[in-house]
Amino acid sequence: MIRTLSFSALALAASLGAAQAQTEIQWWHAMGGELGTKLEEIVAGYNASQSDYKVVPTYKGSYTETMTAAIAAFRAGEQPAVVQVFEVGTGTMMAAEGAVYPVYQLMEDMGEDFDQSAFLPAVVGYYTDTDGNMLSMPFNSSTPILYYNKDVFEKAGLDPDAAPKTWGELEDFSNKIMESGAANCGFTTGWISWVQLENLSAWHNQPIGTLENGFGGLGTELTVNGPVQAKHWENLAKWQQDGLFQYGGPGGGADSAPKFYAQECAMYMNSSASRAGVVANAQDFEVGYGMLPYYDDVDGAPQNSIIGGATLWVLQGHPEEEYKGVADFFTYLSSAEVQADWHQFSGYLPITQAAYDLGREQGYYEANPGTDIGIRQITLNAPTENSKGLRFGNYVQIRNVIDEEFQRLLSGEVDAQGALDSLVERGNALIRDFEAANG
Repeated sequence: MIRTLSFSALALAASLGAAQAQTEIQWWHAMGGELGTKLEEIVAGYNASQSDYKVVPTYKGSYTETMTAAIAAFRAGEQPAVVQVFEVGTGTMMAAEGAVYPVYQLMEDMGEDFDQSAFLPAVVGYYTDTDGNMLSMPFNSSTPILYYNKDVFEKAGLDPDAAPKTWGELEDFSNKIMESGAANCGFTTGWISWVQLENLSAWHNQPIGTLENGFGGLGTELTVNGPVQAKHWENLAKWQQDGLFQYGGPGGGADSAPKFYAQECAMYMNSSASRAGVVANAQDFEVGYGMLPYYDDVDGAPQNSIIGGATLWVLQGHPEEEYKGVADFFTYLSSAEVQADWHQFSGYLPITQAAYDLGREQGYYEANPGTDIGIRQITLNAPTENSKGLRFGNYVQIRNVIDEEFQRLLSGEVDAQGALDSLVERGNALIRDFEAANG
């Protein structure tokens, strides 16, 4: 008995030593709610799959708050190994010389098998340098789509299985819905900046800025005050005045989703990744899915939508053992099984072809019609210089300007052209400030 206890004590000591030897990897992220819970589940799966590393996820608030916290931490020498940064922070992260460990270099240095061609071109192209090297790891890439209330459509005499394809149809549907009394408004939207300006431009193959929307380097200028964008903002202001459209607020439009959930508005445009929240909250009606509407009098429309969401950036200043763990975690995170599960739960795009193919093999898209809308939309056509995304310095601040100018438009202070002209002028000044600080 004494000998048995001795062996047990040795085994316990060995296990405790192994636990203490685990290398911790700090990951700061911006995923709250259902998405945050799922993220923690993914991390727990990785931690249970091996014993060398322990990823510690920490929620740091919104995307802006998370990026700001990471920058401040880096300056203080207390940065995490991994930070989740939204797509419009790409320019800022690229300019942070000495702060970033590029993912392609990390994976090579740590001996991980890493093939960029396995990732969807529409996703990876946003996060590569001019030589095509991936700078950050795609994790939660999304694109905006249209959600609609099938029950309201049916009450209004509309086909519940047919989403509006054009803005003309959307206006017509909204009028019929309101005239029938089936809902109090036709549509609402999250993210005026991302959905109703940036994606509107790409969807109609209109430039967002010069030099390939900023991908071509410094010296770029915004061009979102063209006739297509002005026409659309003018329509939004008119539709708001007529009650067909209800504004959901600045930033992500926090008031837009509740209007849809409460069946006040029949249609709702937001991220494909809003699907988890839509499914959880749309308890009393059936949800339909559609692509973003387009203006059928614009040549080249529809083109392709552009991504939102975020990627994982690796920060310098950590020991090699931590970076080995980060590389190992990234390999796990981008596996077909993990990505297919994350995509199917959240509505984020599958970042690899293998994850998409696995979903098809599993019969997921056949069993859940509409869940492939985002990937079909973003891959509708090969991206052009106008539709592959955007990369401008100080774009987080520029998005605030977009909201301010849109609110001025709705208040009647300026017309659509005046709001967009002011936006371009103010936005270009912010881009010049960024270049002066990072040139």
